[in-house]
Amino acid sequence: MLDPVSLDALVAPRLEGLVALRRDLHAHPELGRREVRTTRVVAEHLAAAGVPSRVLRGGTGLVADVGPPGAPALGLRADLDALPVQDQKTAPYRSTVDGVCHACGHDVHTAVLAGAGTVLAGLAAQGRLAAPVRLFFQPAEELVPGGALDLLEEGVVDDVPEVLALHCDPRLPAGQLGVRTGAITGASDQFSVRLAGPGGHTARPHLTGDLVHALATVVTQLPAVLSRRVDPRAGLSVVWGHVAAGAAPNAIPEHGLARGTLRTLDVGVWEDAPELVAEVVHALVAPYGVRAEVEHVRGVPPVVNAPESVRLLERAGRAALGPEAVVETEQSLGGEDFAWFLRRTAGAMARLGVARPDATGSHDLHQGTFDVDERALGAGTRLLVAAALLRAGAGTPAGPR
Repeated sequence: MLDPVSLDALVAPRLEGLVALRRDLHAHPELGRREVRTTRVVAEHLAAAGVPSRVLRGGTGLVADVGPPGAPALGLRADLDALPVQDQKTAPYRSTVDGVCHACGHDVHTAVLAGAGTVLAGLAAQGRLAAPVRLFFQPAEELVPGGALDLLEEGVVDDVPEVLALHCDPRLPAGQLGVRTGAITGASDQFSVRLAGPGGHTARPHLTGDLVHALATVVTQLPAVLSRRVDPRAGLSVVWGHVAAGAAPNAIPEHGLARGTLRTLDVGVWEDAPELVAEVVHALVAPYGVRAEVEHVRGVPPVVNAPESVRLLERAGRAALGPEAVVETEQSLGGEDFAWFLRRTAGAMARLGVARPDATGSHDLHQGTFDVDERALGAGTRLLVAAALLRAGAGTPAGPR
């Protein structure tokens, strides 16, 4: 059997290097499909451990195989890109790039996968990894459409029967793993509503199309109408992030714009959403004499975890982190493009605890204050190594030789 002690013996010698890698990536974040330096640094880290890799056709992102020859038994995925968010921390590894930081933990995901890959490569060199593993370092998770589709288009997932991934969770302490069978995230799309009208004087709204009032109707009433057109169990949520129209207080503008996200827990509702949103928007603005154009940008479906893959993560979590470390987690409305992997093959995503015990205030994802307890690096690495060994049917590793 695998156990935390034997797994820690494998991972502990690499922890200092993993912390250094994570801090280097955190200090030099890059946005989606611009992860040139990140790709190079990860490739060099793998090469130093004897793991060759290849860059994706787009110039960022990596794929690497470890273990004996043959089709991979398991895929492990991490994401490379950062967010257009200002880093507000005072840590020595604070972002050196103005307006960009790793506010979602992708630096952790990448360091953990790099650590697991090098440990597994060491075991393979000793003949102690029974089946090959493919490492996916994916670009552009935060973009729409996401970089997962790049990997699928290159065919590197076609011969992988199962893929696992981790995502940082600042609500769980380091050393805990959150798992869930079925949907663990929501579907997420972006859309915009553009209104156009003749414009006019605010003293005579009856002689023109009151575009601002029409836009306000869309902003306030679209979520309300959709809540009556869709099964409430679908968890449909429309939230606006940008609304703009006009400049002068006494002039009705000719153009207005509202942009937001649509999220849902239900795949069927997600598939039908573009047509339904457009229908409701046009009905809402019809009384005002303005024209509406709806642009719907398809994002991602829910991440739907396969039961057998969740069981593998549970077994790996108990082996790597201890019998009490695995907890059930709730479904989130957050979007995650790992969902595209699971439309092609079996697999699951789990939540890796990263909460800092000394944290005060908010340290949630997508905030400039986000940071992690770096003990999560060792926990995540042990977990992925355990999952690969269990999937390959390996026995207990006796520690470094």
